[in-house]
Amino acid sequence: MIYEKCKDILLQEFELIQNAVVLQEKIRLAVTERQWTVFEENLSAMNAAENQLENLENERQKLFEVFQTLTHQQGFSQNLDEKGRFLTLVGILPENQRDDLTSIYRSLKQESIKLKIANEALLSHVNIIKSTLRDFIDLAFVERGGKMYTKNGSHFSHDMRSMVLNQSF
Repeated sequence: MIYEKCKDILLQEFELIQNAVVLQEKIRLAVTERQWTVFEENLSAMNAAENQLENLENERQKLFEVFQTLTHQQGFSQNLDEKGRFLTLVGILPENQRDDLTSIYRSLKQESIKLKIANEALLSHVNIIKSTLRDFIDLAFVERGGKMYTKNGSHFSHDMRSMVLNQSF
């Protein structure tokens, strides 16, 4: 039973991560092509996938607790990280089941790494654009270059949402 439940959870997580990778690419394209409605739709879908993934992670943690109770494993410490708990669980399974679960787990981790790299690349891209725009605005509108402070004395960054620029010079 533990094997089937763990396999089911891992497969669901793997599918969600694969979908998230596809959504991440759509988000990247939407940012690049400035399609903000598509961006918001995909971002909402990504948030929903994140919530589903969190629920599955919680379910997997409960499965680890059930495993510990059923097997009375003394070495199965709450201090182990996710990988350690997983390896302890698969360590008692028959070889074919162990190979099956570790293969799925490895694929899940690889897809997670792909998603993390895509997220970091998108964040870097957005930060570069933001920095370039900030530098352009500072050079183009020198009068806005001085620092402004709030009533409390903290630095107030310029709000660029209200500024409209003509697209041609």
